[in-house]
Amino acid sequence: MRVHAADRGAWHGGIHGAHSPFVAEPSPAPEAPATPPPGEEARSAPRSGPVPLSVRLAFGAPSFAGAAMAIPIGIHLTIFYSDVVLVPLGFIALTKAISRALDALTDPLMGWITDRTRSRFGRRRPWIALGAPTCALAFWALFTPPESLGRDAAIVWLLTTYVLYYVFHTVYLIPHYGLGPEITQDYHERSRLFGVSEGFTVAGTLAAAVLPGLLKDQAGLGDRGAMAAFAVLFGLLLTALYWNLVWRVKERPEFSARPPNPLVPGMRRVMRNRVFRILLAVYLVGSTTGAIPGMMIPYFTKYVLQPENPDQWMMIYLASYFGAGFLFLPFWVWFAKRYGKKAAYLVTFLPGMLASFALFFLGPGDLWTAEVILVFAGSVFGARLFLAPALQADVIDYDELHTGQRREAQYGALWAFITKFTVILSMSVPLAILASAGYQPNQPQSDEVVLAIRAILGLAPATSALIAFVIAWRYPISEAVHAEIWTGIEAHRRGESAVDPITGETVAPLERRGVDEATGWFLDHFSPRELRRALRDGPASLTPRLAGFVAVGVLAFVVCVVETLATFGDGSRDPGIVATLWVLAGGLSLGVAAFHGVRLRAASRLRREPLDPERVLAHLDDVEASGGPA
Repeated sequence: MRVHAADRGAWHGGIHGAHSPFVAEPSPAPEAPATPPPGEEARSAPRSGPVPLSVRLAFGAPSFAGAAMAIPIGIHLTIFYSDVVLVPLGFIALTKAISRALDALTDPLMGWITDRTRSRFGRRRPWIALGAPTCALAFWALFTPPESLGRDAAIVWLLTTYVLYYVFHTVYLIPHYGLGPEITQDYHERSRLFGVSEGFTVAGTLAAAVLPGLLKDQAGLGDRGAMAAFAVLFGLLLTALYWNLVWRVKERPEFSARPPNPLVPGMRRVMRNRVFRILLAVYLVGSTTGAIPGMMIPYFTKYVLQPENPDQWMMIYLASYFGAGFLFLPFWVWFAKRYGKKAAYLVTFLPGMLASFALFFLGPGDLWTAEVILVFAGSVFGARLFLAPALQADVIDYDELHTGQRREAQYGALWAFITKFTVILSMSVPLAILASAGYQPNQPQSDEVVLAIRAILGLAPATSALIAFVIAWRYPISEAVHAEIWTGIEAHRRGESAVDPITGETVAPLERRGVDEATGWFLDHFSPRELRRALRDGPASLTPRLAGFVAVGVLAFVVCVVETLATFGDGSRDPGIVATLWVLAGGLSLGVAAFHGVRLRAASRLRREPLDPERVLAHLDDVEASGGPA
């Protein structure tokens, strides 16, 4: 929507010319030549040759240790602290909420940092080398609380080590995620690359499913000794495998040399991606119950199925579930290549949905029925792991068609930021519900607690899977569409217009859109509506609005912190569900304040040195053409 000429007068002091004096973000990219310079052909086209096996193995092998460490975090940690360390469930729920809220806030920051890192070792590998060993140390501390700790000290130990684990986990994982799509842009090679990686993931989960039980029962180490030995073994393995990746997988110079993207405009451009919004909606729905299966299956086994040896049956169930995922993984790689990633992704929803629903109807003694159900559900475990990053990589290619930029880490960080806030509900609310229903560790549970466990594990994931399946049906990128996306990217690099294969719209290259790249990035600090208001009322009109957003975010964060601390009281009562919701609201409020604080700084610069209205109008036209929300 164009702004009338009469509305432009308020934009007084407009600066004409090709350069904006207040843009300190990436410099304008040079215009693309009609003929690529020597050596440019190899850079501009997607890497169509096979990725060497040594690279695929080095990239994927760390997932073995990372996934193995995720199993105790997602499955054993809760019942270990509730039934062994004797921390009340409500406090565990609150600790999980605080830790994951901070974890979500650090993800976009880490994506911004790794994209801007410049070193002779690249922009991803230095952080991977640092994050892996520090995360290993935090993981070891998390599972080795001193036996002498009282309840209050144990709560502090859990909170501190849990927060540190996720901080250092982010330091290495976000750069690892950003490195993957940079290795190859070929449609099928990505499936192979991530297929190998997730093969290691499934193998790691399988090892982690069996090893704690063996260490506890066969080696006679007990609960504490088994978890301590596991933490040492896989902490060392995580460090060794990630250092091997740093040594063997070199970053491609054409990606490392690209200018970094500013954080807030980058987030806005990510949200402008139509296909990203579809896949994000699928993830959001799934993450509302994402942590429930792993966290609740120990309670389901011990208190609903009630076997004589719950630990032994837990080992059987986990080994069967992850073993089925490992055995069926080659089939799903073939299926995705034969019928496409979208078809494979949709099919994988069905076993999980049906299995979750079936678990609700089980009771004491239904041990082998549960085994069959978990094998059925586990058959798609590996497929979901490798299909998700492969689909995400194609979404990033679609973004490059419209923006001309590669922003793998920024996409990964925003994906993680949004979904991690949602997954807090599935990590904390079920525990708070059990605590409110009267859960008592190591005791026969009441009918209310048993019903709550069955409903949480069975009905909630089945419902979210059904909704996610309906949304995923709209995902539009097939192999043919992906090939057309890359044809368009190559056309842009030759200075030619391209056709968006999803919308059918013509997309001009950046240099022909009437606004230079640096100005476009700066203006993306603001929404189209805000820019139109600035054209009508002057740039100064943005500052009070954004200052108000910052003030509201800070005030809401302070209120949430005060209310969260009040729920602790003297530690004599369970925090309950309300405390978890306060933590979730506080994390979101802090994120809102930081987001608008960056925008407020940009608005101040725009007020001091406003831009030519014509360049703003050209930017608005470009935003609307790329599918951005009005």
